[in-house]
Amino acid sequence: MHFSIPETETRAGDGGAAYVAYNIHVNGVLHCRVRYSQLLGLHEQLRKEYGANVVPAFPPKKIFTLTPAEVEQRREQLEKYMQAVRQDPMLGGSETFNSFLRKAQQETQQIPTEEVVLEVLLSNGQKVKVTILTSDQTEDVLEAVASKLDLPDDLVGYFSLFLVRETKDGAFSFVRKLQEFELPYVSVTSLHNPEFRIILRKSYWDSSYDDDVMEHRVGLNLLYAQTVSDIEHGWILVNKEQLRQLKSLQEKVSKKEFIRLAQTLKYYGYLKFDPCVTDFPEKGCHVVVSAGNNELNFQVRLPSEQIKEGSFKVTRMRCWRVTSSVPMSNGPSGSSPGKSEVKLELAFEYLMSKDRLQWVTITSPQAIMLSICLQSMVDELMVKKSGGSIRKMFRRRVNGALRRSDSQQAVKSPPLLDSPDASREPMAKLSSKLTSVSLRGISHSSSANDVGANDFHGNYAFEGIGDEDL
Repeated sequence: MHFSIPETETRAGDGGAAYVAYNIHVNGVLHCRVRYSQLLGLHEQLRKEYGANVVPAFPPKKIFTLTPAEVEQRREQLEKYMQAVRQDPMLGGSETFNSFLRKAQQETQQIPTEEVVLEVLLSNGQKVKVTILTSDQTEDVLEAVASKLDLPDDLVGYFSLFLVRETKDGAFSFVRKLQEFELPYVSVTSLHNPEFRIILRKSYWDSSYDDDVMEHRVGLNLLYAQTVSDIEHGWILVNKEQLRQLKSLQEKVSKKEFIRLAQTLKYYGYLKFDPCVTDFPEKGCHVVVSAGNNELNFQVRLPSEQIKEGSFKVTRMRCWRVTSSVPMSNGPSGSSPGKSEVKLELAFEYLMSKDRLQWVTITSPQAIMLSICLQSMVDELMVKKSGGSIRKMFRRRVNGALRRSDSQQAVKSPPLLDSPDASREPMAKLSSKLTSVSLRGISHSSSANDVGANDFHGNYAFEGIGDEDL
């Protein structure tokens, strides 16, 4: 998740006195407006729970009214603070941090706590209506949908809720996986656009987990509906003979056999993204990216109009980052950068050969979703490596508190730019190199437009390879 505070607002308080509000954006979209005192309260609570040596430094109080320059300085400092807290696995995953953001989101959108009916889509377009509270968090809503569908508790962890945008052809453009710090009802209604919907979809990548899901009737039906939808929208590559076999199985309502055949097809289980732009193999190439099978698949249209395909394995990505930048406005010098369109980029450093690392950049509004896919692939790989199971990764509520299982604790994001293998050159040494890397099209100005170094994602699944493996 990309946290930023790109702008401030002067607002009137209850007593009429003016105060500065800091607009916290997540993935380039306004999440909440908060006062300095609210963030200070969060900071003090985190210090109380985790200790002063764990929590990042917080911008100091000022006795006198801040000048515009001081407001801007504080905005930058608060942005870096929020990014640092979110990047820390312990602080960023804490109920203190997440409940603060949920409450602030609800207050900002001025949506009272009340019972509502929320519509959640399944992959086949079927609508599931659940009665929830507007203040229910993502896991509450997921549990409500699972209950409505009679999905067993031990299978709920195989599915997630995603925010999508419905396209004209009925397909879905994935915006992001809904997170623990947001309220799904508030997130979707605050966009004020009926094209944005919430959809239930499987949240794992390894198709061997399909066996677990297919053990139960509801799990089988959900997986079948998703597979049929992916084929209909061209996400899974099917030739005429395979299509004939699939249609035959559909007519017989042989759902397991249908899925078994689909598992053998190219791009089964992949998420397909909207057309975007990459700098590989050369700058300005149009590309369709798909994520799945522990890789990013590129179908690139070269300037010569030639189409080339290739894949980047997640185990060869040394690290990656998402960067946002705001194009320079041609308007008045005082215009707010927060009103401009934000450009998002995902850049990853890839081991092209034994001794050659190269940065590859994707410019796409779905860059955040791409990053989420990479992280979840790494998490899943690490669970399997540690002998765990994603069946245990679902968090259960105990006396109102969320509890992570041991297997999920094991897949927290690795220390940034730090290699888990002492035999390799520590990734921290990359920091000096990174300053000289020019990510094409990325702004190098103030933190309002650029993500700090703390937004690098180190990769524990990174593997050293030899030329004979390429």
